[in-house]
Amino acid sequence: MPFRRLRRLHPFGRPSRRLRGTAIWLLVAVVAGGLAYTVTKNSTGPQGGSGSIGSTGPAGAARGAAPGRTPDGWRDWSVGRWLRGAADFVNPVVDGLWGPERMAGATEAERSFDGREMPRGVSDPEPDAVPARPVARPYGEQAPTAGRLFFDTPKGPAACSGTVVRDPAHPGRSNLVWTAGHCVHSGKDGGWLRNIVFVPGFDKRGPAPLGGRDTAAPLGIWWADWAQTSQQWIDHGTSSAGAGAAFDFAVLHVRQAVGARQSLEETAGAAAEVGFDAELTGSRGPVDVVGYPAGRPFDGSSLFHCADRPGSFSVAADQPDMYRMGCTMTEGSSGGGWLVRRGDGGLVLVSNTSLGSRPAAWLAGPHLGADARRVLTNVSRRFAGG
Repeated sequence: MPFRRLRRLHPFGRPSRRLRGTAIWLLVAVVAGGLAYTVTKNSTGPQGGSGSIGSTGPAGAARGAAPGRTPDGWRDWSVGRWLRGAADFVNPVVDGLWGPERMAGATEAERSFDGREMPRGVSDPEPDAVPARPVARPYGEQAPTAGRLFFDTPKGPAACSGTVVRDPAHPGRSNLVWTAGHCVHSGKDGGWLRNIVFVPGFDKRGPAPLGGRDTAAPLGIWWADWAQTSQQWIDHGTSSAGAGAAFDFAVLHVRQAVGARQSLEETAGAAAEVGFDAELTGSRGPVDVVGYPAGRPFDGSSLFHCADRPGSFSVAADQPDMYRMGCTMTEGSSGGGWLVRRGDGGLVLVSNTSLGSRPAAWLAGPHLGADARRVLTNVSRRFAGG
């Protein structure tokens, strides 16, 4: 998969015009937070069959819950009890929950909106559609930092994309993953999503891995033991296209997968540096965006990418400008990394997928500024002594 060097030119230097009234989708994995959903013992709902909390047998054993949390409080989706504050994240491991069948059943919930319903901002001209192309296998050689994110919502299992990124506190041994805020938190109408795991190198159709692991998870299943997104996303993010999208980013810290002997970065073979305040518009070289699209004609089983030169994109005059580039990837690619290569060949993540058009023609991602830097720094410091 070709990556190009990032060159710093004048930011937002292209002619602007009013945002077209194009229907867009926000890759939000959960419906409005008012939906009450409480999982009971042996439920077949979001906590899922034999792997549900409260079920009998090893598959139902939860470990790693935050001190002081009760199982019922953790499971309750109802208004007033759904954990939503920045300090409320809890994600106890449920052994055996994410098997091949449950992963295959994960879908990306979404809603489409008419452009007339959106807040208006000033954007560069809409880009031409760039066909998404499959990443050549093996992914460990072509896109070593990419993976698929799985989690539970009130409506059931869902999926996004993510990127292994460098940890300033643990050079060469990172356990951090970058994704979209809406892939971990539902925003102002809800709270933290659950049973969040990252599967590096997810490849449903790849060759069977060594060691007897499931083909789709050749490098294991890594449970998130902490997540942080922007306070702006928690306070304002919704399933509508404009609200909170400019702050739609998040960082996960994951615990070592069963059978893994090294960190996530060492296991995957690479980690991308996060390039804050990158000046992408007007760049002479394209940016590569990678992800696991799941909406038609895709099925989420394989990794795809697009390469294009981003332009400026705004959905609200009171929010920072975002980036937009041509790409026909669909729902499921949300959270996937926007990547360039440094002169020495190292990968740099400069944004993540947040929005897309319908029909699929372009993707948009946030500018990663001071707020994004703060999120990464806080998660890194939290585990600096570990």
